[in-house]
Amino acid sequence: MSEVTITKQNFESEVINSDKPVLIDFWASWCGPCRALAPVISSFAEKHDEIKVGKVNVDDEQELAVQFNVMSIPTVIMFQNGKPVKQHVGLADLGSLERQFI
Repeated sequence: MSEVTITKQNFESEVINSDKPVLIDFWASWCGPCRALAPVISSFAEKHDEIKVGKVNVDDEQELAVQFNVMSIPTVIMFQNGKPVKQHVGLADLGSLERQFI
């Protein structure tokens, strides 16, 4: 499954009302570690159809970043039943993300 771009406008439909857990990568285009994490997030999305994977550009969606206390990027947050349940800050490899979020 490919990644979904999450915005304030589609957050409710894509995350709150999702029938499966949602892993969201909070990132920015100017962030080196975010760019390094991007292929890891893509691999995670391809490997785990049971989890919806989304991306929030913090420059475009500052309200969402503030709402979920994203102070440093990249930050990855797992949502279940519309609520944040787990979080990882910083660069990680695929195995680390799987151990933390699967």
